[in-house]
Amino acid sequence: MKTPRISPETLRVLEIFFESPAEWRYGYDLSRETGLKSGTLYPILMRLEKHKLLVARWVTTEPGVPPRHTYKLTPDGLELARVKLAEARPALATRRPAWGKG
Repeated sequence: MKTPRISPETLRVLEIFFESPAEWRYGYDLSRETGLKSGTLYPILMRLEKHKLLVARWVTTEPGVPPRHTYKLTPDGLELARVKLAEARPALATRRPAWGKG
């Protein structure tokens, strides 16, 4: 399957996952960390999942609370994030990204 287009917003999402690749993340937390609204974030997550770069699962946190989706990079997603972030680093080094540290 072809790799999806990596927009600056997708790169932000990949960067967050890359910081802690073994961690499962909620969409709400990703939205807060990236500054992306749900109308931008969730299509990115669905596209990455469709390309098998993310896995998603439902998690029930407590009785009576609806389950929530969590997401995690696959090994292919981790490799794509590593490559794309390395390619973007020279450009990012010349300016301070709003979503990153540094």
